[in-house]
Amino acid sequence: MSFDAVIVGAGPNGLAAAIELARAGLSVHVIEACEEIGGGAKSLELTLPGFVHDPFSAIHPLTAGSPFFSRLPLAEHGLRWVHPPAPLAHPFDQGGAAVLEREIDETARHLGGDGAEYAALVRPIVDEWQELAEDILSPIGFPRSPLALARFGLLAIRSAQSVAEKKLNGGRAAALFAGSAAHSGLALDRPGSAAFGLVLSAAGHAVGWPFPAGGAKRITAAMASYLTSLGGTISTGVPVGDLRELPPARAVLLDLTPAQILKIAGDRLPSRYRSKLGRFRYGAGVFKLDWALDEPIPWRDPACRRAATVHLGGGLTEIVRAMNFAAAGELSDTPFVLLAQHTLFDLSRAPAGKHTAWAYCHVPNGSTADMAARVEAQVERFAPGFRDVVLARSELSPARLNQLNANLVGGDVNGGAPDLGQLLLRPVPRLDPYAIPGGDLYICSASTPPGGGVHGMCGFHAARSALKRSFGMRSPPP
Repeated sequence: MSFDAVIVGAGPNGLAAAIELARAGLSVHVIEACEEIGGGAKSLELTLPGFVHDPFSAIHPLTAGSPFFSRLPLAEHGLRWVHPPAPLAHPFDQGGAAVLEREIDETARHLGGDGAEYAALVRPIVDEWQELAEDILSPIGFPRSPLALARFGLLAIRSAQSVAEKKLNGGRAAALFAGSAAHSGLALDRPGSAAFGLVLSAAGHAVGWPFPAGGAKRITAAMASYLTSLGGTISTGVPVGDLRELPPARAVLLDLTPAQILKIAGDRLPSRYRSKLGRFRYGAGVFKLDWALDEPIPWRDPACRRAATVHLGGGLTEIVRAMNFAAAGELSDTPFVLLAQHTLFDLSRAPAGKHTAWAYCHVPNGSTADMAARVEAQVERFAPGFRDVVLARSELSPARLNQLNANLVGGDVNGGAPDLGQLLLRPVPRLDPYAIPGGDLYICSASTPPGGGVHGMCGFHAARSALKRSFGMRSPPP
């Protein structure tokens, strides 16, 4: 058979590209190497029978805040969001926790003397979220809201450490902000790291930090269901070793990072472009743990039970140190830990009365170090007795993550280092970063703008590029 478009990879971005093309009336076929779809959004029984774990992404503020996802009828295809009472909690050794509430003023009250500074930092972004999200989650171009984007950009290009110290006085508000910035995997003293703290903090107020009932797989299952309703088709368990193995198509879109693209399409790429792809840099890896628990995590501060996401890393200085270590190729004895506790709010993920927890820390790309004891020590630090409620654990090293998902090169969950040099101009500097020169071949993975996260915008923008270049079409109807 032949198709208008073939997409390689059935992760969120590959499916997003397929949906956008199918909405334009094109025949679309998605090919996935694994036996099941999902990419970075899937769910597995990693520990014990009946315990549902998300091996990769688990909390989805950018999915809820994505302009692309907001246009799709995914609720009609089984996707239901769970919003915990608070998006995020960040406990401290001295007692108490900073809590990011949906309301900015309520969050400020948790932060005491630094609350006013925090509110002043995030409120302008929250107030203009709808317009800013379109610009932030798009490639470089003429913005829809130039003034709002300029105001955001003046802060975003700074380091998270400088914003935390100078705008938030280095206290609890600074630690709360730095924890969100740490999702980037960047050293927090690097320019541009503040962007992640700003976006994720503002998203917590604008759209929350929800997760899908039943597991991350529900996102891609709903996307696949919608795609097939549009006439698209999907094949699984079909690894692609060379582009010549694909069925005939007018356009091919690759939900792959540069490393895989060079393997399957190297001879199709212009030499200069191939050379630039070869210089693409991957970021820090992650070491991942999932637990089956006999009961909920025994947090010292009850406020941590109100949030599905808990950041564990103490104050600003410790967080910066841990992230800088990982970026420099070193290991921290006190890693910054990102933890999710879904079953407090979604009982479908574990047997009656039991619970799950999900966590990771950043490590050097490709690290072989076993961080399990250090991660669990961080949880125990803020939840004494945690180890006593663990029934089973699953450890996923960077290498194992890469085996489960080929796009996680060296355990990098962001599709490439998201520093200033590679965030806006990835995978290579081009006016159209999605189109590969010299043919009807496109990249739609997180290695293109706007980068990592389950937002579908990389696939959406790649599909728009293909519609224009390969099919001479404008955007499809809304």
